[in-house]
Amino acid sequence: MVAPGTPPPDSLPSAFRASDDDRENVIRILRDGSVAGRLSNDTFLKRVDRALRARRVDELAGLHSDLPPVPGEGTGPGPGANLWSWLAGRLRAVRAGAAWPAARLPRLVLPRGPRTVFTIGRSPDCDLPLGDITVSWHHAELRRADQAWVLVDLGSKNGTRVNGWRADSGFAVRAGDWVSFGAAAFRLADPA
Repeated sequence: MVAPGTPPPDSLPSAFRASDDDRENVIRILRDGSVAGRLSNDTFLKRVDRALRARRVDELAGLHSDLPPVPGEGTGPGPGANLWSWLAGRLRAVRAGAAWPAARLPRLVLPRGPRTVFTIGRSPDCDLPLGDITVSWHHAELRRADQAWVLVDLGSKNGTRVNGWRADSGFAVRAGDWVSFGAAAFRLADPA
């Protein structure tokens, strides 16, 4: 619904039209929110679809304005805030590495040896016991398949993710990937 006195979308100046860069920036913000658990996967997919269809910048701003703030970051553009300066600040933070939490994650070293299955969870009998309350008792398994590793979620309540993607039935992982078990996140590393 268009507010009284607002020109029809097709008559807006081109400065208000959303560019591909505008869409990519908003999708990046939505992806970061989804990875951080501030946005459900279903909501993320719906909003990405809306971002790809958006014709105006104000349509894009509404797609992420309700995301809870990331601790230590700005709260994003609010009513009357300058969307462009906020997006430019986010881009500078990404280039500086400040917006990528994965760079500061603790390392999780991939195991060596003949064993092929390692359990991860809150239970003390797991191979990797995690004390985080968002981790299920038996949360996930790390399985060796030939020379590769596969991370499999064991039906956990808060999910297992690899680089932001759900690892329900299994996801191939390698050193450098970041994984999360509920809110507990790690960067995978080689044993060397």
